[in-house]
Amino acid sequence: LVALGFPAAVAVLARPGSSLFSWHPLLMALAFSFLMTEALLIFSPETSLLRSFSRKVRVRAHWALQLLALLCALLGLGIITYNKHLNGKGHFVTWHGLTGLLAVLYAGGQCAGGVLLLYPKLMKNWTLAKLKLYHATSGLVGYLLGCASLMLGMCSLWFTTTVTGASWYLAMLCPVVTSLVIMNQVSNAYLYRKRSQH
Repeated sequence: LVALGFPAAVAVLARPGSSLFSWHPLLMALAFSFLMTEALLIFSPETSLLRSFSRKVRVRAHWALQLLALLCALLGLGIITYNKHLNGKGHFVTWHGLTGLLAVLYAGGQCAGGVLLLYPKLMKNWTLAKLKLYHATSGLVGYLLGCASLMLGMCSLWFTTTVTGASWYLAMLCPVVTSLVIMNQVSNAYLYRKRSQH
């Protein structure tokens, strides 16, 4: 609910279509709050809507959601870059802009790394278990980077003039909550894997 509620609230605030900029917050919220969160939760034994499906189906759904998240993020990045160009503003001069750029680039790299899990024979000297562990760990870093970018975006002039008081704190809590859920899931998977090895 939090992962979907945040982009829905951003859509109400931004009114997509009202300006070129209005698409940027919505696309980034969809990418990093909803699609990426859901892509990671697919592997949760407690909360996944696909837990009764085979691992192969869940991996394909994860891949599809991550690819959609990357496409939304790239489109959001392209729109804000073009909008800044049109308005004669500097590119990537704020912490939000720099973190957002890094998060999008990292997500692209992470998707490329996911291909190695689909085709593990490409990495002959690595075991599948190690590839999964590294992919999950680096994926968590990328996810947290995306959430940090969302939080920094909530410190922007556009957001702070639109959302004030308790609503701002509630909005800021959304990426914090989803981050904690995802960190818990990844750490539980890591501990489970360690126990099963002994």
